[in-house]
This record gives sequence, structure tokens and C-alpha cells, in this order.
Amino acid sequence: MPANPPVMQAIIQNGYGVPERVLQLAETAAPSIGAGDVLVRVRATSVNTPDWATVAGAPYIMRPGIGLRRPRRPVRGSDLAGVVQAVGQHVTDLAPGDEVFGSTGARAGAFAQYAAAPATQLVRKTALVAVRDVARISAGARVLINGASGGVGTMAVQIAKALGAEVAGVCGTGNTELVRSLGADHLIDYTKEDFTQSRQRFDVILDNVLNHPPKAVVRALAPGGTFIPNSIGYTGGLFAGLPRMARAALMGLGPANVRTVTPAVNRQDLAALLRLLESGQVKVVIVQTYPLDQAAEAVTHMLRHHPGGKIVITGVAGNGDLPA
Repeated sequence: MPANPPVMQAIIQNGYGVPERVLQLAETAAPSIGAGDVLVRVRATSVNTPDWATVAGAPYIMRPGIGLRRPRRPVRGSDLAGVVQAVGQHVTDLAPGDEVFGSTGARAGAFAQYAAAPATQLVRKTALVAVRDVARISAGARVLINGASGGVGTMAVQIAKALGAEVAGVCGTGNTELVRSLGADHLIDYTKEDFTQSRQRFDVILDNVLNHPPKAVVRALAPGGTFIPNSIGYTGGLFAGLPRMARAALMGLGPANVRTVTPAVNRQDLAALLRLLESGQVKVVIVQTYPLDQAAEAVTHMLRHHPGGKIVITGVAGNGDLPA
């Protein structure tokens, strides 16, 4: 990379509030990379809960940590797929021209033509960790996924099925056929039925919505079952579900095992997910695709709806390589 990185197009957040007002397409310097980083020409990224929560800047208690009047990191987006443009001096297993996918991590910055990411986080992940590692699902396990039609939920249903589980998916009326098509054995329409009031019992409950008190959720577990409250997949507000998540982890919930998901990304997990994708056992469900200059509309879409899968933002058409 040259000493003065060239400019690129990116979606810049200039304050907090309505996406169409605070998100603007603008030119900015392409990101520099460290010794262990990779510069990726972004082909696609997606809108996740932390993105729209940061755009809204609510609740106010979060602002001292991210910036009082505007976020210190002005470009949103963490998931990405694209092509390697440049690598840091310590990166030996990736090279310019390689097609990669993964995460930028805490630095964000994927709503742009180019993004910097740690090399170790390239090769989607929360669903894989929650189902395979945290829940430790085995063949025949009875698994309930609350929020089965969301970005995390759609992946979790498929991964649980790939591991041999019997899966019940909780979603709204408009998404039942989607969840069925992903392999769910049982469908629970939350507009008609409350799974916490059912006589059914599950070995694992992955709760991506956090819309029930923890003690009510635990009542739907079989003896010795595992409850996984997952605020990362929560679409009702990033922080609104955290008190219930904290209570679930700290309160006495009888014999239930309460485990939380740590949304860290590493290459081993990404490679495992890639194998599932390539085998056809798992597919990424895309609700709608927006070009980069319509990123504000993409964030609004997630704010106003319960998307049945991922909302994707594509890169700028015809963007060329930066000077080496």
C-alpha cells in the first residue's frame, strides 16, 4: 500500500438517527492495513444487529463508548465477501487475487469499496458456534430455535439438521414455509402459539429473540437441557434483550445449563462453515440485495421488518484495484 492511501467510496455515518439522514455515500481514504491484516475489495456485506443499533445510537448509554455525537468508526458493516487486494507483511497464507469471506471484527468498515480485516478472520459464524460448540448438539437431540427465520436462525436450523438434530423453528406466519424449506421438522408460529406454554420439551433452546422471561423459556427444556440466550441475533434491539440475557446467566434457573455465545471469528470455524456450504447442507438465505449507495435503505429494511434471512449490500459496480 502507498504511504497515502487512495480514496474509495464508502457509506459514512455522520451522526445518529434515521438511516436516510445519517448515512451518506462519500469518498474517504482507503483503510491502511497492519502486519497481520488483509485489504479486501468488498463484493458483498450484510446488515447485522450492531449496524442498525449503532446507526440509531440508542440507548444513549452506549454513546460514550462509541462516540457522543457520531461514531468514532464512521463506516458500518462487519461480514464481508470479496477479493484480496493487499496483505500485511506477516500474512503468508493469503495473496492478492484470493477470494475470501469472513469478518472485519470490531473495526467494522465493510460498507465500503475496500475493508481491512485480520487475516485470521477470513476464509459467518455465530450460528455455527452456538449450535456446534456451545450447544454440543448430537444426533437425535431435540432443538428449538426461537427466531428461526432471521440471519442467525436460518443458519442455525440448517446446521442443527446437519448435525442430526430434530429441529423446531419458531417464526412468524409469513416465514413458516422458509423455515420448513431449511429442514425444520416442526414449525411454531409465534402469532398463534407460545412455545413456553407448550408441553413439548427440548434438549437445547437457542433464543435469538429474547422475548420471554428466562424462567419461562427454561420450563420448555427437558431435564438437564441447555438454554442459549443469543443477543447477537436479536432483531428487536441490541440492548433491549441484554437484561434478560444477564438474568438468564446469573439467576438460579434450576437444573438448566445456561451458555452464552461469544461472537469471535476464527479461520477454523469459517472453514467448517465453508465445508457445509460447499456440500449443500447449509445455504445462505438472502431476503433482499441493495447496492452500496442504497445502504441506508438496507438498514431501514432491517429496522422496519422481521427479515427472513440476510439483507445484503453489494459492492460498487466496476470498482477497480487500488494501486499496489
